[in-house]
Amino acid sequence: MTRERLRDRFPKGATRRMTQLGLLIGAALDDLVPRYDDAVVYATQYGETRALEGYLDSFPAASPTLFQTSIHPSAVQQAMITRQQPVGEFFPMTGRGHLVAQAVQTSLLSPAPRVLLCGGEERGTWLLTRGVASDRTFAFAVALTAEPGGALGRVALRPEDGTGGATEFSLPDFFEALKARQALDRPVGPGARLILDWT
Repeated sequence: MTRERLRDRFPKGATRRMTQLGLLIGAALDDLVPRYDDAVVYATQYGETRALEGYLDSFPAASPTLFQTSIHPSAVQQAMITRQQPVGEFFPMTGRGHLVAQAVQTSLLSPAPRVLLCGGEERGTWLLTRGVASDRTFAFAVALTAEPGGALGRVALRPEDGTGGATEFSLPDFFEALKARQALDRPVGPGARLILDWT
């Protein structure tokens, strides 16, 4: 179980107040050692699915705690509150087929010296059967910077003329490419081509 596996990475007692996605994003961000001058771009299509399911299941005595968790970009909030650390900028993003393009573009346009691009989903239960939840749980975080020292790869967005085929590129597909260190050169949104090379 995620909570038990990641419990030792957080202060004692913190994990009982965190969602599954909060734990995963927190662990992924922790590996990058966030700094006060970082910008954080957070991408998710469904967000805190399990908290939303729990909130809806709590009716007619609706849970204020589950309501708050279900509507905030709480995965990143939980991670940073646990660290008791501010960040320079925070861009929570949601969307569908063009979410990756929007998140990468936001990351590349930020003037911060380093941008932490993170994202993830929680696997839904009954919301999944209605087509409004992720069918898997995952999280990722990568640091983007203009400094080439120690870089594992290079990411770029290039103009795309629209003749390169399908432009949708899902967040799970992006996660898989990052996990496998897969090179990418493909359209990911209207007028945008994602280039990802690994060293």
